[in-house]
Amino acid sequence: MTGLVTGLWRWRRNPLWRRTDRIEAWLALAAVLLMVLGTPAAGWYAGRAAYGTLLEGVRIQRETRHPVWATVERPASRTPLGPDPETPSSHAGQPRVVASWTARDGSAHTGRIAAPRALRPGERFRIWADGRGLVLPPPMDAGTAATHAALAGLGAAAAAGCLVGGGRRLAVRRLTVRRHRRWDLAWERAGQDWGRAGAGS
Repeated sequence: MTGLVTGLWRWRRNPLWRRTDRIEAWLALAAVLLMVLGTPAAGWYAGRAAYGTLLEGVRIQRETRHPVWATVERPASRTPLGPDPETPSSHAGQPRVVASWTARDGSAHTGRIAAPRALRPGERFRIWADGRGLVLPPPMDAGTAATHAALAGLGAAAAAGCLVGGGRRLAVRRLTVRRHRRWDLAWERAGQDWGRAGAGS
Protein backbone atom coordinates (compact mmCIF):
# COMPACT_ATOMS: atom_id res chain seq x y z
CA MET A 1 0.00 0.00 0.00
CA THR A 2 2.89 2.37 0.76
CA GLY A 3 4.24 1.78 -2.74
CA LEU A 4 0.88 2.68 -4.25
CA VAL A 5 0.75 5.92 -2.27
CA THR A 6 4.30 6.75 -3.37
CA GLY A 7 3.38 6.01 -6.99
CA LEU A 8 0.30 8.21 -6.83
CA TRP A 9 2.37 10.96 -5.17
CA ARG A 10 4.40 11.14 -8.37
CA TRP A 11 1.36 12.67 -10.07
CA ARG A 12 2.17 16.00 -8.40
CA ARG A 13 3.74 18.66 -10.63
CA ASN A 14 7.51 18.58 -10.50
CA PRO A 15 10.00 20.11 -12.95
CA LEU A 16 12.38 17.18 -12.28
CA TRP A 17 9.91 14.59 -13.51
CA ARG A 18 11.46 11.83 -15.59
CA ARG A 19 9.79 9.44 -17.95
CA THR A 20 10.15 6.60 -15.42
CA ASP A 21 8.32 8.73 -12.83
CA ARG A 22 5.40 9.17 -15.21
CA ILE A 23 5.31 5.42 -15.94
CA GLU A 24 5.39 4.63 -12.22
CA ALA A 25 2.54 7.06 -11.60
CA TRP A 26 0.46 5.42 -14.35
CA LEU A 27 1.22 1.99 -12.92
CA ALA A 28 0.08 3.10 -9.47
CA LEU A 29 -3.15 4.55 -10.87
CA ALA A 30 -3.85 1.39 -12.88
CA ALA A 31 -3.16 -0.78 -9.82
CA VAL A 32 -5.54 1.26 -7.67
CA LEU A 33 -8.30 1.05 -10.28
CA LEU A 34 -7.80 -2.69 -10.69
CA MET A 35 -7.87 -3.26 -6.94
CA VAL A 36 -10.95 -1.10 -6.42
CA LEU A 37 -12.90 -2.35 -9.44
CA GLY A 38 -11.28 -5.50 -10.78
CA THR A 39 -10.63 -7.36 -7.53
CA PRO A 40 -14.28 -7.31 -6.33
CA ALA A 41 -15.43 -8.24 -9.84
CA ALA A 42 -13.07 -11.24 -9.92
CA GLY A 43 -14.32 -12.34 -6.50
CA TRP A 44 -17.95 -11.95 -7.52
CA TYR A 45 -17.56 -13.93 -10.75
CA ALA A 46 -15.56 -16.67 -9.02
CA GLY A 47 -18.08 -16.92 -6.18
CA ARG A 48 -20.99 -17.00 -8.60
CA ALA A 49 -19.37 -19.75 -10.69
CA ALA A 50 -18.51 -21.77 -7.58
CA TYR A 51 -22.05 -21.38 -6.22
CA GLY A 52 -23.56 -22.65 -9.46
CA THR A 53 -21.23 -25.64 -9.50
CA LEU A 54 -21.89 -26.41 -5.85
CA LEU A 55 -25.66 -26.16 -6.30
CA GLU A 56 -25.42 -28.65 -9.14
CA GLY A 57 -23.46 -30.92 -6.81
CA VAL A 58 -26.12 -30.50 -4.12
CA ARG A 59 -28.81 -31.46 -6.63
CA ILE A 60 -26.92 -34.58 -7.72
CA GLN A 61 -26.23 -35.60 -4.13
CA ARG A 62 -29.90 -35.26 -3.20
CA GLU A 63 -30.87 -37.40 -6.16
CA THR A 64 -28.32 -40.13 -5.49
CA ARG A 65 -28.15 -40.29 -1.67
CA HIS A 66 -31.02 -41.54 0.45
CA PRO A 67 -31.56 -41.93 4.20
CA VAL A 68 -31.91 -45.55 5.32
CA TRP A 69 -32.21 -47.25 8.69
CA ALA A 70 -29.21 -49.15 10.04
CA THR A 71 -29.54 -51.68 12.88
CA VAL A 72 -26.66 -52.11 15.32
CA GLU A 73 -25.41 -55.68 15.60
CA ARG A 74 -22.46 -55.14 17.93
CA PRO A 75 -19.83 -52.54 18.85
CA ALA A 76 -16.93 -52.46 16.42
CA SER A 77 -13.37 -53.25 17.41
CA ARG A 78 -11.55 -50.28 18.96
CA THR A 79 -8.39 -51.06 17.01
CA PRO A 80 -9.23 -51.00 13.30
CA LEU A 81 -6.63 -52.23 10.84
CA GLY A 82 -6.49 -48.85 9.16
CA PRO A 83 -8.52 -45.73 8.38
CA ASP A 84 -11.45 -46.19 6.07
CA PRO A 85 -10.93 -43.92 3.03
CA GLU A 86 -14.71 -43.75 2.50
CA THR A 87 -15.29 -42.35 5.99
CA PRO A 88 -15.45 -38.54 6.33
CA SER A 89 -12.91 -37.02 8.71
CA SER A 90 -15.80 -35.55 10.75
CA HIS A 91 -16.68 -39.10 11.83
CA ALA A 92 -13.20 -39.84 13.16
CA GLY A 93 -14.19 -39.30 16.81
CA GLN A 94 -17.59 -41.01 16.62
CA PRO A 95 -18.17 -44.51 18.02
CA ARG A 96 -17.96 -47.31 15.47
CA VAL A 97 -20.44 -50.18 15.26
CA VAL A 98 -21.08 -53.16 13.06
CA ALA A 99 -24.54 -52.57 11.61
CA SER A 100 -26.79 -53.91 8.88
CA TRP A 101 -29.00 -51.98 6.48
CA THR A 102 -31.02 -52.45 3.35
CA ALA A 103 -30.34 -50.35 0.26
CA ARG A 104 -33.02 -48.85 -1.94
CA ASP A 105 -32.51 -51.60 -4.50
CA GLY A 106 -33.35 -54.18 -1.80
CA SER A 107 -29.80 -55.49 -1.29
CA ALA A 108 -28.75 -56.25 2.30
CA HIS A 109 -25.48 -54.85 3.66
CA THR A 110 -23.44 -55.23 6.81
CA GLY A 111 -20.43 -53.14 7.69
CA ARG A 112 -18.44 -51.18 10.20
CA ILE A 113 -19.79 -47.61 10.23
CA ALA A 114 -19.85 -44.52 12.43
CA ALA A 115 -22.77 -44.15 14.82
CA PRO A 116 -24.10 -40.79 16.06
CA ARG A 117 -23.61 -41.92 19.69
CA ALA A 118 -22.93 -45.05 21.72
CA LEU A 119 -25.69 -47.52 20.78
CA ARG A 120 -26.60 -51.01 21.97
CA PRO A 121 -27.26 -54.00 19.72
CA GLY A 122 -30.72 -53.83 18.18
CA GLU A 123 -30.94 -50.04 18.20
CA ARG A 124 -31.47 -48.24 14.91
CA PHE A 125 -30.13 -45.00 13.48
CA ARG A 126 -30.24 -43.15 10.19
CA ILE A 127 -27.43 -43.29 7.65
CA TRP A 128 -27.08 -41.98 4.11
CA ALA A 129 -26.38 -44.40 1.28
CA ASP A 130 -26.58 -44.51 -2.50
CA GLY A 131 -28.96 -46.74 -4.40
CA ARG A 132 -26.59 -49.73 -4.09
CA GLY A 133 -26.12 -49.36 -0.33
CA LEU A 134 -22.72 -47.65 -0.21
CA VAL A 135 -22.60 -45.46 2.92
CA LEU A 136 -21.93 -41.80 2.09
CA PRO A 137 -21.90 -38.48 3.95
CA PRO A 138 -25.20 -36.55 4.04
CA PRO A 139 -25.83 -34.36 0.99
CA MET A 140 -24.59 -30.81 1.22
CA ASP A 141 -27.25 -28.20 1.91
CA ALA A 142 -27.67 -24.90 0.09
CA GLY A 143 -26.38 -22.89 3.06
CA THR A 144 -23.10 -24.80 3.12
CA ALA A 145 -22.80 -24.38 -0.64
CA ALA A 146 -23.27 -20.62 -0.26
CA THR A 147 -20.59 -20.50 2.45
CA HIS A 148 -18.10 -22.40 0.30
CA ALA A 149 -18.92 -20.16 -2.68
CA ALA A 150 -18.36 -17.03 -0.58
CA LEU A 151 -14.99 -18.37 0.58
CA ALA A 152 -14.07 -19.16 -3.01
CA GLY A 153 -14.99 -15.62 -4.04
CA LEU A 154 -12.93 -14.11 -1.22
CA GLY A 155 -10.00 -16.31 -2.18
CA ALA A 156 -10.25 -15.27 -5.82
CA ALA A 157 -10.45 -11.59 -4.86
CA ALA A 158 -7.39 -11.93 -2.61
CA ALA A 159 -5.49 -13.76 -5.35
CA ALA A 160 -6.40 -11.07 -7.89
CA GLY A 161 -5.25 -8.35 -5.48
CA CYS A 162 -1.94 -10.13 -4.90
CA LEU A 163 -1.49 -10.56 -8.65
CA VAL A 164 -2.08 -6.86 -9.30
CA GLY A 165 0.19 -5.79 -6.45
CA GLY A 166 2.91 -8.24 -7.46
CA GLY A 167 2.77 -7.16 -11.09
CA ARG A 168 3.07 -3.50 -10.12
CA ARG A 169 6.02 -4.21 -7.82
CA LEU A 170 7.82 -6.15 -10.53
CA ALA A 171 7.30 -3.35 -13.03
CA VAL A 172 8.44 -0.70 -10.51
CA ARG A 173 11.54 -2.76 -9.74
CA ARG A 174 12.45 -2.81 -13.43
CA LEU A 175 11.84 0.92 -13.65
CA THR A 176 14.11 1.46 -10.65
CA VAL A 177 16.89 -0.60 -12.25
CA ARG A 178 16.55 1.43 -15.45
CA ARG A 179 16.54 4.69 -13.46
CA HIS A 180 19.72 3.74 -11.59
CA ARG A 181 21.39 2.71 -14.82
CA ARG A 182 20.64 6.12 -16.32
CA TRP A 183 21.95 7.84 -13.19
CA ASP A 184 25.18 5.86 -13.49
CA LEU A 185 25.57 6.91 -17.11
CA ALA A 186 24.87 10.53 -16.21
CA TRP A 187 27.49 10.44 -13.42
CA GLU A 188 30.02 8.90 -15.80
CA ARG A 189 29.47 11.70 -18.29
CA ALA A 190 29.65 14.34 -15.56
CA GLY A 191 32.78 12.75 -14.09
CA GLN A 192 34.73 13.29 -17.32
CA ASP A 193 34.73 17.08 -16.67
CA TRP A 194 35.75 16.88 -13.01
CA GLY A 195 39.12 18.49 -12.27
CA ARG A 196 39.25 20.39 -15.54
CA ALA A 197 39.89 24.11 -15.47
CA GLY A 198 36.66 26.00 -15.89
CA ALA A 199 34.49 22.89 -15.38
CA GLY A 200 31.08 23.87 -14.18
CA SER A 201 31.62 27.57 -14.94
